[in-house]
Amino acid sequence: MALEIFSRFELKYLVPFATYKQLVPYLLERMRYDKFGDEGKYNIVSLYFDSDDKKIYYETRNKLRFRQKLRLRVYDNATLEGASFLEVKQKYNNVVNKRRTMITLQDAYHFLKAGSTKYMDSYDVSNPQILKEVDRFQSLYDLAPRVIVSYDRQAFHGLYEEDLRVTFDYNLMCRDDNLRVEDGPHGDHFVDPNLVIMEVKVTHSVPLWLTRLLSEFECPKKSVSKFCTSIDLVEEARKQPFQYEEQII
Repeated sequence: MALEIFSRFELKYLVPFATYKQLVPYLLERMRYDKFGDEGKYNIVSLYFDSDDKKIYYETRNKLRFRQKLRLRVYDNATLEGASFLEVKQKYNNVVNKRRTMITLQDAYHFLKAGSTKYMDSYDVSNPQILKEVDRFQSLYDLAPRVIVSYDRQAFHGLYEEDLRVTFDYNLMCRDDNLRVEDGPHGDHFVDPNLVIMEVKVTHSVPLWLTRLLSEFECPKKSVSKFCTSIDLVEEARKQPFQYEEQII
């Protein structure tokens, strides 16, 4: 059963692809591959939501002390009958809280379109309470589907620090012309394909050995919002419809 509630610090770094490959052998001295995927590798496709006046975008872009997002997420090859996750991700004073419920993709689409929990009993959902929270959040912000973000990920889990997780995200793409997550990963790159977003996820503090390793490889901390950067890209493309092919940020 996948975890449904998280509370942790998430530190982001932007590193060259070559550095990511160099780091892996050192990480494996104190970490293992994530249990999902082959050698911890899998694909993620997420549908993000926002209001017409871009409340979610501006909360994130302006780095408000409290901000939150709603997304529908699938892993690898998704089908309408397969599992998806509706997630509310909140950040307060640099602590990330995530609450999510597993639901079949076709039920997720029906729920989001209906905009109500009155069909709750008919949904195949792992946590009805979180689904109600999603409903309240969607209604409060008047949220609608906005952009799809997809990427490949390799994830690692600590051998000695149970709360430690490190992920590398690459091949980051976005689109807003097709908002069906089951259609898989495709779109325009919103991060240079030669760069990787590394995230260190920990409940308390980053272990000293990892801090030293990141310093040795000169990995800079970089606040990278996949959602905001994707919105910037698709809106810029809309302004230049006849000249735009692919823009790398």
